[in-house]
Amino acid sequence: MLITDELVTYLEALGRIKLPEESRAKAQSDLQEILQYIDTLSELDTEGIEPMSHALPLTNVMREDIVQPSVSPEEVLLNAPEQKNNYFLVPRSFE
Repeated sequence: MLITDELVTYLEALGRIKLPEESRAKAQSDLQEILQYIDTLSELDTEGIEPMSHALPLTNVMREDIVQPSVSPEEVLLNAPEQKNNYFLVPRSFE
């Protein structure tokens, strides 16, 4: 794929950016180099290679979910500046 000036203009519109005129040629050549690199990657034989979400073998480390005693709603509401019907009373954020 050839990166043209029209494509750079289109990408500017998509990104809602405006490149300075002196940067347009550099951006065009940089995008062309990126596409050439991707083309070389597509030449690799990936037959039999499993897709992976990370380059490293990462796993989630999660603790056991154990139910423990907690603070009662009455105790929590003791810290509330204002309360009503067992809930925190806060200022209205919209009408």
